[in-house]
Amino acid sequence: MPLGVVPAGTGNGMAKSLLDSVGDPCAISNAVLAIIRGHKRQLDVATITQGETRFFSILMLAWGLIADIDIESEKYRWMGSARLDFYALCRLFNLRQYNGRVSFVPAPGFESCGESTSYPAKSTIKGNNSDPSEGAHVSDPSEGAHVSDPSEGSHVNLQTLNYQGPEINLENMNWRVINGPFISVWLHNVPWGAEDTMAAPDAKFSDGYLDLIIMKNCPKLHLLSMLSGLSNGEHVKSPYVTYLKVKAFSLEPGSRTKDQEKEGIIDSDGEVLARGKGTYKCEQKALMAYDKLQITVDRGLATLFTPL
Repeated sequence: MPLGVVPAGTGNGMAKSLLDSVGDPCAISNAVLAIIRGHKRQLDVATITQGETRFFSILMLAWGLIADIDIESEKYRWMGSARLDFYALCRLFNLRQYNGRVSFVPAPGFESCGESTSYPAKSTIKGNNSDPSEGAHVSDPSEGAHVSDPSEGSHVNLQTLNYQGPEINLENMNWRVINGPFISVWLHNVPWGAEDTMAAPDAKFSDGYLDLIIMKNCPKLHLLSMLSGLSNGEHVKSPYVTYLKVKAFSLEPGSRTKDQEKEGIIDSDGEVLARGKGTYKCEQKALMAYDKLQITVDRGLATLFTPL
């Protein structure tokens, strides 16, 4: 069933990506007109796995600076969208870095990124190739599989009875690794993360890859300039940014470098996946533990209404 996306959330990254692809402003009227016209396009879907828990994502995953800004700025929601810019400055002046490790299967052309490593798990992820639309029903958040609402700002929890993600033999793939500390790790499925944030300028809707943006060892002044360049994608040209495409990904999050007693937040599609020790609202239960997780990609699994 095709999904129609209307920009009624805070960021509206998916709606912006769809409308910007044909040069239309990100407006409700343009989005509704696109749905009425009925044109369709395929969209990759990422399966985030931790043990038996799965979360199906269509927009992004963030850990570090971007996740902290997105989630911790909730305390300033009364400021409207300005809360994100305000809290970005707060985090810049008190910059955090995180220990950790990211492993990935690079797309062709990105094999030189990182160092060679073996598959960072004990066994192959086993999914299936059945139709994910069969047997889906609204479930309790404590159940095992979740899919995010593309409008951002609301969340639908679904238990997909038949679909467990793609069946891929990950052990035989060309895995690479980059070790921290990290300022930010950002994984994106479409170009825009928000109406004013072109997170991944080279991202495609259904190329079978996710765009990975890693920030490390960046001086604060340069980071400030980089954040101001998010609106046009210029940040990916920074020497402190590694930008590549990946087919599969594994995140092993760690503690903050300057405070080993505190950890971080993992955010996907505007929802908290995991809260580490000492984080904002860390007493609240999250969908996953602050521990290793893995992501695989189903090429063109979802269908969206699109302007053209």
